[in-house]
Amino acid sequence: MKKLLRKTSPDPNQLSLQLDFFASDLFAQTLIERLPEESKSPIAQLLSPSERITPHLTPGRRRIQLQEFSLDYTLVRSKRRSIGFLIDEDGLRVTAPKWVTLVEIDNAINEKQRWILTKLHERRERTARLHPQTEWRDGATLPYLGADITLRIRAGHADGIAYDETTRELTVSLPAEAAERQLKDRVQSWLQARAKALFAARLPVYAEKLDVSYHSFALSSALTQWGSCTADGKIRLNWRLIHFSLELIDYVVAHELAHLREMNHSPRFWATVQSVFPEFESARKALREHTPETLPAF
Repeated sequence: MKKLLRKTSPDPNQLSLQLDFFASDLFAQTLIERLPEESKSPIAQLLSPSERITPHLTPGRRRIQLQEFSLDYTLVRSKRRSIGFLIDEDGLRVTAPKWVTLVEIDNAINEKQRWILTKLHERRERTARLHPQTEWRDGATLPYLGADITLRIRAGHADGIAYDETTRELTVSLPAEAAERQLKDRVQSWLQARAKALFAARLPVYAEKLDVSYHSFALSSALTQWGSCTADGKIRLNWRLIHFSLELIDYVVAHELAHLREMNHSPRFWATVQSVFPEFESARKALREHTPETLPAF
C-alpha cells in the first residue's frame, strides 16, 4: 500500500489527511462489458454480468474490442520510451509515448489482453472480498466508536431513533411500509449527528493543547480524505470517523489542528502532533488499515 499521507501538490492553503485506498465505488462502475452469452471464451467466464461500462466515454478514455468484450481504458501520453500498463481504481491505464499511434497502442493491448483481463478480475474479486455486505435488518451490527452496536427495527410505530448506551442497541422506528433506503438514511443521519457533536467536543480540547484557534468546522463525506485544514482555520472532518475508536478520532483532530502551526508534513509538523498526541504513530498505522471497504455502505 502507498503511504497514508501523500504529497500530491496540494493547495498551498489547505492540507488534508488522505485515505489510502482504491475507490471501489468508482471501480464498481466497471470497465468491461459482457457481450452475447453465446461466447464461451475462458476469459469471458472470469467476468460477472454485473460488470458494465458507462455508455459515454469521458475525455482521455478510449474503447477497444477484445474478442467478445468492449474494454474501456485511460490513455496517457508521456515522454517514456515504451507502452506501459497499470491497473488502478479506474481500471486499465495505458501510458504511451507521444509518437506511438493509436493502432500500435491497440495492438499492444491485444497482445496483453489475457494479463489485463485477469488483473481486472482479480481486482474486482479483491473489492468484493473486502467490502462488507451490510444487512439492513433487525439484529444487524454496525461499527460505532470502535465497537459494534446492534440495529433494532420497530415497524408500525411512530418515526424515531434511540440509542441505549447499556445494551448498545440502536432502535429505529419506521412505518411498516418503509423502504430500506429510509432505514439507511435514518441511521446515517443519526451517525452524522453523533459525529458532529463529538467533533465539536474534541476540537476545543486539542486546540487548547496546541494553543491555536480554528475558524470553523464542518462534516465531510469525502472519498479520499479523513480530514482537511485551510490556512484560515477551516476544518473539515469525515463523518465516517464516527465508526472508529475515540483514539483514532482524536488523532485526526490533532493532526488537522497541528496544521495551524505547520502547514506541511515536515518533521516539525510531526513533532507538533506528537507533543499533544504521543501515540500518533500507532494511531496513524491503525488508520491505514481502515478503508471504505471495511465500513458500512449507505
